[in-house]
Amino acid sequence: MASFMRWYGTKLAQRPMLTQSVTTAVLFATGDTMAQQGVEKVGLKNHDLARSGRMALYGGAVFGPLATTWFGFLQRRVRIPSSPNMEILARVGLDQAILAPTNLFVFLSSMAIMEGSDPSKKIESTYWNALSKNWMLWPFVQAVNFKFVPLHHRVLVVNVVSLGWNCYLSYLNSTGSPIPKELPPS
Repeated sequence: MASFMRWYGTKLAQRPMLTQSVTTAVLFATGDTMAQQGVEKVGLKNHDLARSGRMALYGGAVFGPLATTWFGFLQRRVRIPSSPNMEILARVGLDQAILAPTNLFVFLSSMAIMEGSDPSKKIESTYWNALSKNWMLWPFVQAVNFKFVPLHHRVLVVNVVSLGWNCYLSYLNSTGSPIPKELPPS
């Protein structure tokens, strides 16, 4: 594990945007695989590779670059030297007021477009549910992330937590509704 982290750190220093984007693509596809295999229990034969590919594409082409740029912007522009805790709070507030709603909207819309379905119906059936769940998890994760994690590792932290989150989003996107209290037997 230590040698992997050294290798990852070197790649991150050499090509931060590419490294963050590739990592995000892999972990978005992993979240979808967790949704299909762990939650939906579709089995390997029925695994929807196109769906995993769409998740990887969104993660690598949209979210990875967006999060890398956004976290850098917050680090450079949101400064309150006299109150480090207020600085963290301001970053979390902006992250949840700007990036979270925008990213969810773009995610759900782009998934619908790539699936050949109606983005407005996808937004109508899933957006507020996903955003409310987002606000139950991510402000706490981001407060810890912004306070304790160096800038160059923040996207990785988000990606690791996102394994579960992307599992949820992938399931929500594929069904258009929240996860039922009890899953039907497989």
